[in-house]
Amino acid sequence: MSQPFVRWDWVVGHLDDIGTHTIEHLRLTGLSMGIGLVLAIALSAFALRWRRSYAPIIGVTGVLFTIPSLAAFAVLVPFTGLTTTTATVPLVTYTLLILVRNIVTGVDGVPSDIRDAALGMGYRRWRLLWEIELPLALPAIMAGIRIATVTVVGLVTVTSLIGLGGLGSLILQGIRRGSVPFPTPIVVGTIASAALAATLDVGLLGLQRVLTPWLRRSER
Repeated sequence: MSQPFVRWDWVVGHLDDIGTHTIEHLRLTGLSMGIGLVLAIALSAFALRWRRSYAPIIGVTGVLFTIPSLAAFAVLVPFTGLTTTTATVPLVTYTLLILVRNIVTGVDGVPSDIRDAALGMGYRRWRLLWEIELPLALPAIMAGIRIATVTVVGLVTVTSLIGLGGLGSLILQGIRRGSVPFPTPIVVGTIASAALAATLDVGLLGLQRVLTPWLRRSER
Protein backbone atom coordinates (compact mmCIF):
# COMPACT_ATOMS: atom_id res chain seq x y z
CA MET A 1 0.00 0.00 0.00
CA SER A 2 1.48 3.36 -1.01
CA GLN A 3 2.04 6.12 1.52
CA PRO A 4 -0.22 9.22 1.43
CA PHE A 5 1.50 12.34 0.14
CA VAL A 6 1.33 13.99 3.58
CA ARG A 7 0.45 12.26 6.83
CA TRP A 8 -0.71 15.05 9.10
CA ASP A 9 -0.57 12.85 12.20
CA TRP A 10 3.17 12.45 11.56
CA VAL A 11 3.57 16.23 11.15
CA VAL A 12 1.74 16.96 14.42
CA GLY A 13 3.71 14.28 16.25
CA HIS A 14 7.06 15.63 15.03
CA LEU A 15 6.58 19.38 15.51
CA ASP A 16 9.41 19.45 18.06
CA ASP A 17 11.77 17.74 15.62
CA ILE A 18 10.77 20.12 12.83
CA GLY A 19 11.42 23.09 15.11
CA THR A 20 14.81 21.71 16.16
CA HIS A 21 15.88 21.15 12.56
CA THR A 22 14.67 24.64 11.62
CA ILE A 23 16.83 26.16 14.36
CA GLU A 24 19.81 24.09 13.18
CA HIS A 25 19.18 25.33 9.65
CA LEU A 26 19.04 28.94 10.81
CA ARG A 27 22.20 28.55 12.91
CA LEU A 28 24.25 27.23 10.00
CA THR A 29 22.82 29.86 7.66
CA GLY A 30 23.51 32.71 10.08
CA LEU A 31 27.03 31.51 10.88
CA SER A 32 27.93 31.11 7.21
CA MET A 33 26.45 34.47 6.21
CA GLY A 34 28.10 36.29 9.11
CA ILE A 35 31.57 34.95 8.32
CA GLY A 36 31.01 35.38 4.58
CA LEU A 37 29.95 39.01 4.98
CA VAL A 38 33.01 39.88 7.08
CA LEU A 39 35.35 38.25 4.55
CA ALA A 40 33.52 39.84 1.62
CA ILE A 41 33.79 43.32 3.12
CA ALA A 42 37.53 42.81 3.69
CA LEU A 43 38.06 41.50 0.14
CA SER A 44 35.95 44.29 -1.34
CA ALA A 45 37.83 46.96 0.58
CA PHE A 46 41.10 45.48 -0.68
CA ALA A 47 39.79 45.35 -4.26
CA LEU A 48 38.54 48.93 -4.09
CA ARG A 49 41.89 50.14 -2.79
CA TRP A 50 43.98 48.11 -5.23
CA ARG A 51 41.89 47.80 -8.38
CA ARG A 52 44.14 45.27 -10.08
CA SER A 53 43.26 42.74 -7.39
CA TYR A 54 39.53 42.79 -8.25
CA ALA A 55 39.74 40.46 -11.26
CA PRO A 56 41.81 37.79 -9.43
CA ILE A 57 39.50 37.99 -6.39
CA ILE A 58 36.41 37.53 -8.56
CA GLY A 59 38.16 34.75 -10.47
CA VAL A 60 39.05 32.79 -7.33
CA THR A 61 35.65 33.27 -5.68
CA GLY A 62 34.02 32.30 -8.97
CA VAL A 63 35.94 29.03 -9.06
CA LEU A 64 35.00 28.33 -5.41
CA PHE A 65 31.36 28.99 -6.27
CA THR A 66 31.40 26.28 -8.94
CA ILE A 67 32.69 23.51 -6.64
CA PRO A 68 29.84 21.08 -5.84
CA SER A 69 28.98 21.10 -2.15
CA LEU A 70 29.28 17.34 -1.79
CA ALA A 71 32.76 17.42 -3.30
CA ALA A 72 33.76 20.21 -0.90
CA PHE A 73 32.46 18.24 2.08
CA ALA A 74 34.31 15.11 0.91
CA VAL A 75 37.59 17.01 0.67
CA LEU A 76 37.21 18.58 4.13
CA VAL A 77 35.96 15.57 6.13
CA PRO A 78 39.41 13.89 6.43
CA PHE A 79 40.79 17.13 7.91
CA THR A 80 37.93 18.59 9.94
CA GLY A 81 35.72 15.54 10.50
CA LEU A 82 31.93 15.61 10.66
CA THR A 83 31.89 19.03 12.30
CA THR A 84 30.27 22.40 11.85
CA THR A 85 33.53 23.61 10.30
CA THR A 86 33.15 21.09 7.50
CA ALA A 87 29.75 22.51 6.63
CA THR A 88 30.57 26.17 7.22
CA VAL A 89 33.69 26.46 5.05
CA PRO A 90 31.97 25.55 1.74
CA LEU A 91 28.87 27.56 2.63
CA VAL A 92 30.99 30.64 3.30
CA THR A 93 32.83 30.26 -0.01
CA TYR A 94 29.51 30.20 -1.88
CA THR A 95 28.64 33.64 -0.48
CA LEU A 96 31.86 35.41 -1.46
CA LEU A 97 31.36 35.81 -5.21
CA ILE A 98 27.86 37.24 -4.77
CA LEU A 99 28.76 39.56 -1.90
CA VAL A 100 32.07 40.89 -3.23
CA ARG A 101 30.61 41.61 -6.65
CA ASN A 102 27.61 43.44 -5.20
CA ILE A 103 29.66 45.45 -2.71
CA VAL A 104 32.13 46.63 -5.34
CA THR A 105 29.37 47.33 -7.86
CA GLY A 106 27.42 49.28 -5.26
CA VAL A 107 30.41 51.39 -4.25
CA ASP A 108 31.29 52.05 -7.90
CA GLY A 109 27.74 53.27 -8.39
CA VAL A 110 28.11 56.11 -5.88
CA PRO A 111 27.83 59.41 -7.82
CA SER A 112 31.23 60.95 -8.44
CA ASP A 113 30.07 64.43 -7.33
CA ILE A 114 29.26 63.07 -3.86
CA ARG A 115 32.65 61.40 -3.68
CA ASP A 116 34.42 64.56 -4.84
CA ALA A 117 32.51 66.68 -2.32
CA ALA A 118 33.53 64.37 0.54
CA LEU A 119 37.16 64.45 -0.54
CA GLY A 120 36.96 68.24 -0.74
CA MET A 121 35.72 68.28 2.87
CA GLY A 122 38.85 66.44 3.96
CA TYR A 123 37.60 62.84 4.06
CA ARG A 124 40.43 60.32 3.83
CA ARG A 125 40.01 57.24 1.65
CA TRP A 126 38.96 54.79 4.38
CA ARG A 127 36.62 57.29 6.05
CA LEU A 128 35.07 58.01 2.65
CA LEU A 129 34.49 54.28 2.15
CA TRP A 130 32.92 53.57 5.55
CA GLU A 131 30.92 56.77 6.05
CA ILE A 132 29.86 57.70 2.52
CA GLU A 133 30.32 54.97 -0.09
CA LEU A 134 29.15 51.89 1.81
CA PRO A 135 25.96 53.53 3.16
CA LEU A 136 25.04 54.76 -0.33
CA ALA A 137 25.85 51.32 -1.74
CA LEU A 138 23.49 49.62 0.72
CA PRO A 139 20.75 48.80 -1.83
CA ALA A 140 23.20 46.82 -3.97
CA ILE A 141 24.85 45.27 -0.91
CA MET A 142 21.52 44.20 0.58
CA ALA A 143 20.49 42.70 -2.76
CA GLY A 144 23.65 40.59 -2.64
CA ILE A 145 23.00 39.58 0.96
CA ARG A 146 19.47 38.50 0.06
CA ILE A 147 20.66 36.40 -2.89
CA ALA A 148 23.48 34.85 -0.86
CA THR A 149 21.15 34.06 2.05
CA VAL A 150 18.62 32.27 -0.13
CA THR A 151 21.48 30.35 -1.78
CA VAL A 152 22.90 29.27 1.56
CA VAL A 153 19.49 28.21 2.91
CA GLY A 154 19.17 25.87 -0.06
CA LEU A 155 22.69 24.50 0.33
CA VAL A 156 22.34 23.88 4.08
CA THR A 157 19.92 21.06 3.28
CA VAL A 158 22.88 19.12 1.85
CA THR A 159 24.75 19.23 5.19
CA SER A 160 22.41 16.52 6.48
CA LEU A 161 24.49 14.07 4.44
CA ILE A 162 27.36 14.62 6.89
CA GLY A 163 25.09 14.43 9.93
CA LEU A 164 24.79 18.13 10.73
CA GLY A 165 21.03 18.37 10.91
CA GLY A 166 19.00 21.13 9.35
CA LEU A 167 15.80 20.61 7.42
CA GLY A 168 17.66 18.36 5.01
CA SER A 169 17.59 15.74 7.78
CA LEU A 170 13.84 15.42 7.26
CA ILE A 171 14.32 14.90 3.54
CA LEU A 172 17.02 12.31 4.19
CA GLN A 173 14.83 10.59 6.76
CA GLY A 174 12.03 10.20 4.26
CA ILE A 175 14.35 8.85 1.57
CA ARG A 176 16.03 6.32 3.84
CA ARG A 177 12.92 4.99 5.55
CA GLY A 178 12.49 1.38 4.50
CA SER A 179 12.46 0.08 0.96
CA VAL A 180 9.84 2.65 -0.09
CA PRO A 181 10.50 6.39 0.54
CA PHE A 182 8.21 8.03 3.11
CA PRO A 183 7.03 11.21 1.35
CA THR A 184 5.76 13.19 4.36
CA PRO A 185 9.15 14.25 5.86
CA ILE A 186 10.45 14.89 2.33
CA VAL A 187 7.56 17.25 1.63
CA VAL A 188 7.80 18.90 5.05
CA GLY A 189 11.57 19.41 4.76
CA THR A 190 11.31 20.82 1.25
CA ILE A 191 8.42 23.19 2.01
CA ALA A 192 9.96 24.32 5.32
CA SER A 193 13.29 25.07 3.63
CA ALA A 194 11.58 27.08 0.88
CA ALA A 195 9.44 28.92 3.44
CA LEU A 196 12.51 29.71 5.52
CA ALA A 197 14.30 31.14 2.48
CA ALA A 198 11.27 33.25 1.56
CA THR A 199 10.85 34.50 5.13
CA LEU A 200 14.49 35.53 5.42
CA ASP A 201 14.34 37.24 2.03
CA VAL A 202 11.29 39.26 3.03
CA GLY A 203 12.88 40.08 6.39
CA LEU A 204 16.07 41.31 4.74
CA LEU A 205 14.02 43.38 2.30
CA GLY A 206 12.31 45.00 5.28
CA LEU A 207 15.70 45.63 6.90
CA GLN A 208 16.90 47.24 3.68
CA ARG A 209 13.96 49.62 3.72
CA VAL A 210 14.74 50.56 7.33
CA LEU A 211 18.43 51.15 6.56
CA THR A 212 17.74 53.20 3.41
CA PRO A 213 15.05 55.72 4.40
CA TRP A 214 16.12 58.08 1.60
CA LEU A 215 14.89 55.54 -0.95
CA ARG A 216 11.47 55.48 0.66
CA ARG A 217 11.26 59.24 0.51
CA SER A 218 12.22 59.22 -3.18
CA GLU A 219 9.39 56.76 -3.91
CA ARG A 220 6.74 59.15 -2.62
